[in-house]
Amino acid sequence: MIGQFLLAFREVLEAAIITSIILAYLARANRKDLSMFVWLGVSLATALSLVSGLLVWLMYGVLSRPTQVLFEGTAAIIAVVVLTSMILWLATKGRDIRENIETRVAPFAKRGAGFALASFSYVVVFREGLETVLFLTPFVVNDPLGTAIGALSGLLASVALSYGIFAIGMRIDLQRFFYFTSVLLVLLAAGLAGYGVHELIEYAQLSGADLGWFSKYAYNLNIPPESLFHHRGLLGSILAVMFGYSVSAEWGRLLAYFTYLALALPTVVRAYRKKRITK
Repeated sequence: MIGQFLLAFREVLEAAIITSIILAYLARANRKDLSMFVWLGVSLATALSLVSGLLVWLMYGVLSRPTQVLFEGTAAIIAVVVLTSMILWLATKGRDIRENIETRVAPFAKRGAGFALASFSYVVVFREGLETVLFLTPFVVNDPLGTAIGALSGLLASVALSYGIFAIGMRIDLQRFFYFTSVLLVLLAAGLAGYGVHELIEYAQLSGADLGWFSKYAYNLNIPPESLFHHRGLLGSILAVMFGYSVSAEWGRLLAYFTYLALALPTVVRAYRKKRITK
């Protein structure tokens, strides 16, 4: 649930911050009458995101076993790509997010273009919602209840934090906050990359393909499924989500995990340090 919480928390917080920036600008511009259109866009985006998640779950349920394995692996790899691009974008461009949002909203506010504001709010929130659905897909197919609890907890926590920042003036160093959460998300994405490769290896084996050493087990801890330290156990599942832990792993899975970590982690750290220096 921790990984699901972090993903939902981070994505919903971004959507909540963008929405708060729009509403705060409208208040400063004496156009609070347009706020209802912002909430209309946010509501529609939220509803459609939930429907998208439900459709993905229903579609997965009717697939054959080999196709389910292929779906899980492909979804995990796509999630890694999108998650990485989001982390890097926020690390390099996130400093100017307020200025960018206000610049785009200003013409709508001046013209009183309510439906344009609703459309803009819909697009930015639905993008975050769709990303959340994509990121949570590899988790929900294996742990629906845990994913639901983690995602709902993340949603509530992010909305509460956003309200505290913009409504009651709670002070928080968002730059530092996003830096630490980005590092955690890189660890999570590395685990997803390894999991995605594991599922693709399994699909290849179900299809009769021989991947050689790539699909050979690098280790096997022989931990029973009922153990707390199994990757599906209480403690092991936390390590699995946050660090890609598994009681057994193929060489391909390890290669994907450590290669991603070696490339992404230094890149993100350097990006935030560079931004801090040039700030």
